[in-house]
Amino acid sequence: MTKGFPGQLAFGITLSNRGVVLGTRTPKDLLDLADAVEANPLLDSVWVGDALYVNRRLDAVALLAAVAGRTQRILLGPAAMGSFALRNPLVFAYEWASIDQIANGRTRLIVAAGGGGEAAWSAESAALGVAPAQRRKRMYEHIRILKHLWRHDRARFAGDFYQFSDLVLEPKPANPDCPIWTATNATRLSSGAADAASGGSDYALRQCALLADGWMTHSASPEAIRQSWCKLLSVAAEAGRDPSRLDNCIYHHIHIDDDRDRALHQAKVFLDRYYAANYTRERLETWLTYGSARDCIEGLRAYRGSGAHRIALRLSSETQERRQFDLLVNEVLPYVNEGAPAFASAA
Repeated sequence: MTKGFPGQLAFGITLSNRGVVLGTRTPKDLLDLADAVEANPLLDSVWVGDALYVNRRLDAVALLAAVAGRTQRILLGPAAMGSFALRNPLVFAYEWASIDQIANGRTRLIVAAGGGGEAAWSAESAALGVAPAQRRKRMYEHIRILKHLWRHDRARFAGDFYQFSDLVLEPKPANPDCPIWTATNATRLSSGAADAASGGSDYALRQCALLADGWMTHSASPEAIRQSWCKLLSVAAEAGRDPSRLDNCIYHHIHIDDDRDRALHQAKVFLDRYYAANYTRERLETWLTYGSARDCIEGLRAYRGSGAHRIALRLSSETQERRQFDLLVNEVLPYVNEGAPAFASAA
């Protein structure tokens, strides 16, 4: 969160690690872009996508470890970890603590229940022995397991899926309060429809407020973000948690081009291929800012004061990612936080 500047936004970049499978990015491309983010004071974070056998990509854990080892300043994490419910939490607690050690406490673990096409989703679930209906329940239990292992030694844990005692996990995360956030979305990324009036179900928002340290959503209007964030803060306060300790990030896309129609077309080409979808214009409008630098400044500025703390941007271009980066940091981001926010501050 941008402390001391009500209504201002921080920005990060989401690396397109699925591009390694699609042939549009190399691992070096991803690491070079992470280096550029680290070097630019207008940006504060790097994020990577995550999945196993659905929407296949370069592994998030390995990529984040590589980014952690070559950066000093930026926050880093998955946006979001869709495979979290499928991974053994006792092993993953060790892996993530190690990444946080490498990053010197800069990680933000954002988890989700996952999603994807029905056939791939069913095959993955069957192969790994995790029923789709169990994923969200497992996700919440895994969060509790990670926090348990990071904070307690040799203490008994009894859940619906795991029971253990007498374990000591070392090393612990460098950050004693190593944050775990949850993603709550009204629609899956691969869906052809979206409800921009919702930042997630009441149940998911409530669980985030009670259990997590932060929140991520996508494809929601600034007003929907405002309403969801206020609800989340209220639930946290009622539960005796300190709302000021909660953070958030909006997952979003951008394509900058003076020709607005061309910008939309280029972004659609990229996103259709990236998510194996065929997005309508209406769907793209819910999670894409596009057009001239002025269009993009105004599009991002609309989130100021909504309660959003930061926005993770994917540069939605197959072949001109670095040009898009240069346009973003030189012609868009320096101006987004100028002037009054669209909403009164939502904390």
